[in-house]
Amino acid sequence: MIPREVLQNIRRIQITTSRMVMDVFAGQYQSVFKGKGMEFDEVREYLPGDEIRSIDWNVTARTGHPFVKKYVEERELTVVLMLDKSPSSHFGTARQLKTQRAAELSAVLAFSAIRNNDRVGFMAFTDTVEQFVPPRKGVRHVLRVIREALYFSSTRQGHGYRAGT
Repeated sequence: MIPREVLQNIRRIQITTSRMVMDVFAGQYQSVFKGKGMEFDEVREYLPGDEIRSIDWNVTARTGHPFVKKYVEERELTVVLMLDKSPSSHFGTARQLKTQRAAELSAVLAFSAIRNNDRVGFMAFTDTVEQFVPPRKGVRHVLRVIREALYFSSTRQGHGYRAGT
């Protein structure tokens, strides 16, 4: 059972980040890739400079004017949030630790990703990978990712990454 204060903290983060995710600049990306395997969007009149290979000959024959097919490629992304949980990340101001700020930023990114139907995963690391949560979709999964980002603590005694080891 998850303690009540943990659930309240996760809920607070969910509420505060939902406004950021709904912002005009959040999400809404389209793929720039062109090619086969794309989803048909619409047919529009041919404009000078359009690719000749994209002409829809059936519509062109019916109407007497050249028309081209327009496609949209949908891509589902996989987002893996990676947080440094070494002892060097346990400092900050009087108001908030660095690890708490990183967890809140992770929450914004995670909610933005699921709003775009992307999968979200989580990795906590020190000098090695400490925990990995495989990417999945859904609000429940994102709430689990946020909980792990907030409350995972390393059992290792190291001081983070050491070069040459």
